[in-house]
Amino acid sequence: MQIRLIDARDIPGVSRLLQSLAAEFIVHETPPELAQKFLESNSPEGIGANIADGYVYHVAAEDGVIAGFIGMRARQHVFHLFVGKKWQGQGLARRLWDDGRQAAVDAGGAAPFTVNASNYALDAYRKLGFMVTAPMAVKNGIRFNAMKWDGTSER
Repeated sequence: MQIRLIDARDIPGVSRLLQSLAAEFIVHETPPELAQKFLESNSPEGIGANIADGYVYHVAAEDGVIAGFIGMRARQHVFHLFVGKKWQGQGLARRLWDDGRQAAVDAGGAAPFTVNASNYALDAYRKLGFMVTAPMAVKNGIRFNAMKWDGTSER
């Protein structure tokens, strides 16, 4: 499995993966109109806009298929971290996190790193060393848990 910087040709596959996983694990408890707004913001155009705004994405690809990806905002915030169901539980999230974090550090970022994790992803982020910093919150219908990684609690 190759992990590399995103290429414009990857954006539709990244969006498809994000939307399929989000439908099952993020917006399933969200009012339909807000769920649709979230999914639209993560369309190929939305991902492209994030990249134009300076977000840095790395993709994991296998045989031309996007297996997972990480998107970092402002060199300190994990904006997206998704792994396809077929590849979950195999350490791909950790590899993406390690690559994304190292690229952020190389570009001047530093701990603590933050993420707004879905309820489904809490355990995965805990395994990466993130700690919950506030009670679950809801914004625009999306439930999330503010978490941070300072490098001291990594398992």
